[in-house]
Amino acid sequence: MPRPLIGITAYLEAARWGNWLREAVLSPPAYANAVEKAGGAPVLLPPLGTGLLDDYVRGLDGLVLAGGVELDATLYHETHDDRVDDPQPHRDRFELALARAAVKAGLPTLAISRGMHVLNVALGGSLIGWLPDVVHHENHGTGAAAPHDIQISVSSRVGKALGDRAEITLGHRQALKRLGTGLIAVAWAPDQIVEGVELQGHPFCVGVQWHPERDGDLRLYKALVEAAAPGPDGNV
Repeated sequence: MPRPLIGITAYLEAARWGNWLREAVLSPPAYANAVEKAGGAPVLLPPLGTGLLDDYVRGLDGLVLAGGVELDATLYHETHDDRVDDPQPHRDRFELALARAAVKAGLPTLAISRGMHVLNVALGGSLIGWLPDVVHHENHGTGAAAPHDIQISVSSRVGKALGDRAEITLGHRQALKRLGTGLIAVAWAPDQIVEGVELQGHPFCVGVQWHPERDGDLRLYKALVEAAAPGPDGNV
């Protein structure tokens, strides 16, 4: 049986090969490696525009909304904070539209870090623009990765994969504020910042703030691939 085809969102950035400097589609290999090791076939999705969204959604069996720079704050009606990187409008437009299309189609989706923010904003939610201003500490690691424990709802898909608690390593400067329509919180840091969400009524739509692929933890990727795999009748 063919492996489920899992799309992974990617950067469109300048890259150098020898003396050549050209725009390129880029993605950290950890995402593709995690999908492959979990039993899927990874495919990079360049943010070239929204014209191919229907083809992507019809052709893919699952989706990874990958990490990256912060979303444009104007997309959730806030002002850009100069402490975060400049947004990438082409990627924002593409990924927000892709997230909405994936939700509408019931495409199994795993949203990682920025990807969780994309999912939340795509569904009408908002973000905390600079997290230390709200929590008044640096435990989330605004620069370097910072390990901390999280609590997880055991009845959630994240809980079924990881259990009721996990130690995660991450650094993030923003976090979810108002949850998008249909999203529920399923994982929390000790200060109650939301670290994981799921979309109610969807076959598999999970967002997490951390990067499990960086720690070699394949459990959520395996859950995604399992949800994306066709059943005995050939349907996902």
